[in-house]
Amino acid sequence: MLDRISLILVIIGGLNWGSIGLFQFDIVAWLFGGQANIVSRIVYTLVALAAVWCISLLFRERDEIIESNHVK
Repeated sequence: MLDRISLILVIIGGLNWGSIGLFQFDIVAWLFGGQANIVSRIVYTLVALAAVWCISLLFRERDEIIESNHVK
């Protein structure tokens, strides 16, 4: 479950970075009232933590990932 939540947050972060790169528009800052707003900073921090967690996916064996997805 943590893997999926992390992937969702990383996707949100990637889409936000894409919108910044293409349109110079920060979706998170727009939604939560600016980059300095505490909620925006929490979202940025959660995305960063999710990205760090997703690094572990690179080093897991495929069988371990499949097994953890089937166990609920």
